[in-house]
Amino acid sequence: MKRLLNLVLFAMIITLSSCKKNPAESPEHKALLAEHEVMMNTHEELEKKHAAMSDDHSTMIATHKDLENDSIHVVNEKTHAAILTSHNSLIEKHKSLVEEHKVLEEKHATGKVSLEEMTKDHERLKKEHLEMIEEHKKMLKDHETVKAEDSKMLEEHKKETAEGSKKS
Repeated sequence: MKRLLNLVLFAMIITLSSCKKNPAESPEHKALLAEHEVMMNTHEELEKKHAAMSDDHSTMIATHKDLENDSIHVVNEKTHAAILTSHNSLIEKHKSLVEEHKVLEEKHATGKVSLEEMTKDHERLKKEHLEMIEEHKKMLKDHETVKAEDSKMLEEHKKETAEGSKKS
């Protein structure tokens, strides 16, 4: 009788453990997918902003090519180039973060990662994502400052050139 009871108990444990829900159907997993979509969209925006910054830099260099020995513009170009380099690095870091998030999502969907581990890893990735977004905002602000300074210098240069032409 004791053996039968143990056998029934063992069968119940096996049955309960094999009837786990599909992790991909859980609300937590669906929330993870939604977060991943947000990260992907954000990454696309980062890349678009970077392309715009690169275009601005190309325009800046083309505008400066006609200026003679203007060290202030050269310094501004170098500052802008440094921002672009940092921004490119940020985009690469964010790309890795998005890929890591995708791997986490896949591991959870297949049951290779527990809900607790997925939640912990997701929170870490989300925190890193938000930090990168703040860093991106600072870079955009710095970029706009450089652009404004460049525009101001170009206007001053045009004024000086116009005044020099009048005196001649």
